[in-house]
Amino acid sequence: MNQVLANMCLAIPGMITEEYTENGMKMAKVSFSGVIRTVCTEWVPEAKIGDYILSHAGTAISVVDPKEAEEILSLLDEMN
Repeated sequence: MNQVLANMCLAIPGMITEEYTENGMKMAKVSFSGVIRTVCTEWVPEAKIGDYILSHAGTAISVVDPKEAEEILSLLDEMN
């Protein structure tokens, strides 16, 4: 069981506010509840400004339904 827990990760939803290319890679500025971070969006080429993405370690790993993203953010806010 410890091995399973050691391999788990947390992906946080954020909204893409800006897109650009850096060193040939698709990048974005993403708002995580008002905190802006740079995220590589190369793995989710369909992502666009206004979309919510799940990000882990500075990389977008999937596009998320806006309602689902808001629910996740609300739950995380309650935990705080």
